[in-house]
Amino acid sequence: MSKKLTSRAEDYSKWYNELVVEANLAENSAVRGCMVIKPYGYAIWEKMQAELDRMFKETGHENAYFPIFVPKKLFEAEEKNAEGFAKECAVVTHYRLQNDPDNPGKLRVDPEAKLEEELVVRPTSEAIIWNTYKGWIQSYRDLPLLVNQWANVVRWEMRTRLFLRTAEFLWQEGHTAHATKKEAVAEAEQMNNVYADFAENFMAIPVVQGLKTESERFAGAVETYCIEALMQDGKALQAGTSHFLGQNFAKAFDVKFTSKEGKQDYVWATSWGVSTRLMGALIMTHSDDKGLVLPPNLAPNQVVIVPIYKNEEQQEAITKVVNGIMKDLRSKNITVKFDNRDTLRPGAKFAQHELQGVPLRIAIGARDLENRTVELARRDTLTKEIVNLNGLTEKVEGLMTEIQESLFNKALDYRNNHITKVDTFEEFKTILKEKGGFISAHWDGTPETEEKIKELTKATIRCIPLDGKEEEGKCVLTGKPSNRRVLFAKAY
Repeated sequence: MSKKLTSRAEDYSKWYNELVVEANLAENSAVRGCMVIKPYGYAIWEKMQAELDRMFKETGHENAYFPIFVPKKLFEAEEKNAEGFAKECAVVTHYRLQNDPDNPGKLRVDPEAKLEEELVVRPTSEAIIWNTYKGWIQSYRDLPLLVNQWANVVRWEMRTRLFLRTAEFLWQEGHTAHATKKEAVAEAEQMNNVYADFAENFMAIPVVQGLKTESERFAGAVETYCIEALMQDGKALQAGTSHFLGQNFAKAFDVKFTSKEGKQDYVWATSWGVSTRLMGALIMTHSDDKGLVLPPNLAPNQVVIVPIYKNEEQQEAITKVVNGIMKDLRSKNITVKFDNRDTLRPGAKFAQHELQGVPLRIAIGARDLENRTVELARRDTLTKEIVNLNGLTEKVEGLMTEIQESLFNKALDYRNNHITKVDTFEEFKTILKEKGGFISAHWDGTPETEEKIKELTKATIRCIPLDGKEEEGKCVLTGKPSNRRVLFAKAY
């Protein structure tokens, strides 16, 4: 049996860490700062991956794969990008080990096997991809180039937390090339919309779409679009980003094309990505003190059926009925698991599936066979009801939609109730301390003020909302004129 989780109210961080481990999602590995994603956790990531991949392909993108190693000179080509990631880079300097003559049975780096040029283990792939694109793009006929890759990246984080921030993580990164600025900006906006659609309609997580401030932009970007989500502890989480890169990388790697008019010009670029950080967003948006709560769209098993019997004869009779139920549910593309393990009692099975967030549990015993009924238990509301076998499939199908929508609406209500407008810095500090969430406030537009607010409160500008309206006001810190509000929050 799994241990009881620390309550969120008592220690949110401890609750999160315990839940990730106890629900069999992931664990720390032997490599500092890296994680092992366990089968149940990876099954959820695969669901995310499959849906995003479908959405990318529907918008015309194709998958490719590029090397994990980036020659240092290529990494240095775009200065802002290199400078932005330099402190997080792992670097390969040698290519061979040898027996250590001073320590029998041990190995050491072979000093004769030093690389002619050091290799950076990719923290992001713009450098290696744009160096490759130079050979792929010559004419306007080669554009747009719409490529995505599913990969791992390494960013040598000093303080790590499972899924949220690890030295190695999984992600996808799109890299596109266009003939005009207008096309590239439209692409960056489109992919941010795709991320928002995915978060809200698949993960049941409401998000705010916005632009990052200059100091928060991706290194090397002209503009960074983002989706920001709010977790149950009142902290924000950046759930995805889409970058308009201008011609910065094209100029750094000399990627030109011949236009229809016969003129040479640099291409316009975008990049965009989401990562296994979405697993953290999923956990912290929906889960409770009993464990994981999964939206049906993301659950590896949307339904689990637990039999309750006293003897082999009852077991066989129940199994026969369950096989029919599973066949009907699967015909509606509902994923269902029959938990017929004889190593655990029904109560222990209930607790495990509750901890792992299975959206709907069906219990069926000998008396249910007589009455032609089953017991349905919802994970999101922890409510139970007795349902007739006739019409069960339709009932379950309806509940899948209802649970998905209910989780989104619950998260949306929380988010909307935690967006607070303030007009003074005293209000700002009070709300941040006592309520948390997003703080909607005026800002004078300077990086100096942004940095000062961060220094004083640890809150950062999460985004400039895309749906925000112009509104004359005064900066919450300096009192200088401002024409719109931005969203501040403490963040992961």
